Amino acid sequence: AGRSVRLDVLRIASTSRLRRLRDMKRRAEGDNETAAGEEEAGLVPEPLIVVPITPGQGDDLDYAAWEWKTRLLAKSLARDAGFGCGYLHLRDMSGAPSINAFARDFYSDYDKEAFIIDVRNNRGGNIDSWLIDVLQRKAWMFWQGRSSNVTTGGLGWDQQFAFRGHLVVLVNEHTSSDGEGFARGVSELGLGVIIGKRTWGGGIWLSSDNTLVDGGIATAAEIGTYNKNFGWGLGIEQMGVIPDVEVDNDPRMAFEGKDAQLDRAVSYLKDWIEREPITLPESPGPHRDMSKPKSSEECH
Repeated sequence: AGRSVRLDVLRIASTSRLRRLRDMKRRAEGDNETAAGEEEAGLVPEPLIVVPITPGQGDDLDYAAWEWKTRLLAKSLARDAGFGCGYLHLRDMSGAPSINAFARDFYSDYDKEAFIIDVRNNRGGNIDSWLIDVLQRKAWMFWQGRSSNVTTGGLGWDQQFAFRGHLVVLVNEHTSSDGEGFARGVSELGLGVIIGKRTWGGGIWLSSDNTLVDGGIATAAEIGTYNKNFGWGLGIEQMGVIPDVEVDNDPRMAFEGKDAQLDRAVSYLKDWIEREPITLPESPGPHRDMSKPKSSEECH
């Protein structure tokens, strides 16, 4: 894997521009017999330079394709339902790659009426507090230019990039560790609604720094979590986060490209927005006249 390899591939004959140019070259060189033979056989040899990848890299490409397709589907479903919705998926909560994934897809859609944060299959990490900190930002004042505001390309509000819409977090049975902690935090702080299936159930932290001489590791539970509402384990350890709205993705339907959990998230958000529309506060009206009164000009 990782090295370039040349392959001579026999492709079914087509009317591609490359094939037409190749045939023109051969006929110009007088090689009419070869061109006619290949055309009759329906096969055209074409050299390709390819780079084989590992099975793991192939899985990564497949997963990236699923992420992209799901994001497009979420936006399309929301658009058809008549509202604007952001979507982002987090594979895990581990450092810069996850922070980049959140920043790339959140800040581009922070001003939408709704947002779906998908932590299905999330493998955990430790950035839940940063994500929740961003989601807790509140708009407390709004900007209005002489001829523009946020709806016409102007400034929006302070705190900058505060999300003012309705939030849904998608989880499933493969959401684990810090992915579960993030979902629990969103629920406990009243930031949004959890939809999907009960999560994996692992909420005790460990440092993973006790490596062995042979390169292996013997992990052990180290740091427990608790709060007043749930006590030890936050209702996660050996239990999992139970969603507010439980929806299972049928394996056959998922294989056919359907996503019942995403569909439910969009329909839930549609009803939520109808009950609680996301609007900008009304303008206070004309500015107060603060010009100098004429009577003051007569004073000496």
